[in-house]
Amino acid sequence: MLKDGEKAPDFKLPDETGATVQLSKLKGRPVVVYFYPKDDTSGCTQEAKDFSCLAEEFANAGVAIIGISPDSAVSHQKFKTKHDLSLRLLADEQKVAAEAYGVWTEKSMYGKKYMGVERSTFLIDKSGKLINSWRKVRVPGHAEEVLAAARALSR
Repeated sequence: MLKDGEKAPDFKLPDETGATVQLSKLKGRPVVVYFYPKDDTSGCTQEAKDFSCLAEEFANAGVAIIGISPDSAVSHQKFKTKHDLSLRLLADEQKVAAEAYGVWTEKSMYGKKYMGVERSTFLIDKSGKLINSWRKVRVPGHAEEVLAAARALSR
């Protein structure tokens, strides 16, 4: 399990347009990386909308926001368009980043076990070090909490 203070695992994934995004290329500015289970589901949609609503405030603090799920780039594009999202969404179809961050885990619903993404957020400083992590995220108020931590980091 990743711990705050450790180097954030690098990843190289396509965004909703098919362009490749590599975390290590974003060094020099803080980055919020949030993992979510699936496009266009209620909790994931609300979380994406919450981060989108605060995108300008994150940008003013000099912080980039990236959402990652196992969905395809095509799915991300539809999700982004349908909900007018202003975030970059990365497709982790092989679950490489999810596994590196320890968020691809066994889950349980109605007694049935399955593998899926544990909703989690990571705040990475401009040198690529993990500063804050939130696991098993509850969506209400989460984006605001991450923004407060990001602003504190930017001071």
